[in-house]
Amino acid sequence: MTELDRLVMEGIRTARRVVVSVVGVTVLVVGIALLVLPGPAFVVLPIGLGILAIEFEWARRLLRKARRLYETAARTSRPPGSHGTSTTDSDRDSDTSRETTLGS
Repeated sequence: MTELDRLVMEGIRTARRVVVSVVGVTVLVVGIALLVLPGPAFVVLPIGLGILAIEFEWARRLLRKARRLYETAARTSRPPGSHGTSTTDSDRDSDTSRETTLGS
């Protein structure tokens, strides 16, 4: 590999790192702003971390930690035995009949 080839490869690596950094930080800043503005902050933040994790180990570690926190929260937020079941038609019918009785 010649000196010129080595310099070109180093330049490409540096350019890639800069592009990933700029895009990742931009998405991360938008996600942080969405914490106080209306929008899907908890979707955008991991996307920004994922972009930064392409080049940076600290972002990989933070993304792994966020994933573990999400999995723990998802596991503990559901009561045991519930698998996302929805209200049945009979439950809705009994609620409607109760409202009709109370409203009369």
